[in-house]
Amino acid sequence: MSELPDIEAYLEALRRMAVGHVIRRIRVASPIILRTIDPPIGAAEGKRILGARRIGKRIAFALEGDLFLVVHLMIAGRFHWKAPGARVPARVGHAAIDLDVGTLMLTEASATKRASLHLVRGEAALDEFRRGGVEPLEATLATFRDALTRESHTVKRALTDPTLFSGIGNAYSDEILHRARLAPTKLTRALSGDEVVRLYDATREVLTEWTDRLVAEARVAFPEKVTAFRPEFAVHGRYGKPCPACANPVQRIRYADNEANYCAACQTGGKLLADRALSRLLGDDRPRTLEELEERRGGKG
Repeated sequence: MSELPDIEAYLEALRRMAVGHVIRRIRVASPIILRTIDPPIGAAEGKRILGARRIGKRIAFALEGDLFLVVHLMIAGRFHWKAPGARVPARVGHAAIDLDVGTLMLTEASATKRASLHLVRGEAALDEFRRGGVEPLEATLATFRDALTRESHTVKRALTDPTLFSGIGNAYSDEILHRARLAPTKLTRALSGDEVVRLYDATREVLTEWTDRLVAEARVAFPEKVTAFRPEFAVHGRYGKPCPACANPVQRIRYADNEANYCAACQTGGKLLADRALSRLLGDDRPRTLEELEERRGGKG
């Protein structure tokens, strides 16, 4: 899922390449993406794009006539910048926004189509897209702590809850927790004062570093390779690979459609967190520490 740094990178490019230009036509190839009928999508045609902003993990284009085109890319949705009138690709193509200078293409490489496109009228209509989470790069420590401890959740769940924090998803939460040296399963109300400060600082550091990096790249070229799996990440998507801080193998726990990646040595004191699938398979025989895991792999034999 595109998260705060990725959305800001898109916005950097869109403000440079699309804002100020007129929408000539909107071609909807996959009707499932269109979630509103009033105003009709055709009402955006002929309107100039006045601005673009982030609302959580959504991008909202402000158009002439007090209209707003709101896009949620979800997990597999992506923007692409193409030549004017470019063909919408089969299977993955959702829609094409034809401008007077080029075509903004919306695709989704997933069998489960979850990306959405809304056209709404008036600033007040944008409220329905705001989930209430605080902006992590604007929050004070006190505001951050209040949101974090509002309910008792694991820190992983809290960071990715849009009603608590805006713009953080599965990938950057893994990176934040690694930087903060916290287990993803630790409960928010069990965090010490020092741990809350570490998490606050890590959140700001990771999001700022990646936003600055991706925005700088977007100033040069449209971001065509937005991904949740970057080789420069410390732990996310790096299961089995060495942690850059301690060289121990990155671990993971799977749940629902997601997984959490972490370093046992850096974040859990060497303890392996219980993976539901592994626990069902091995029961009490599953390894519980890095040392046990290495012994089973022959690392100490």
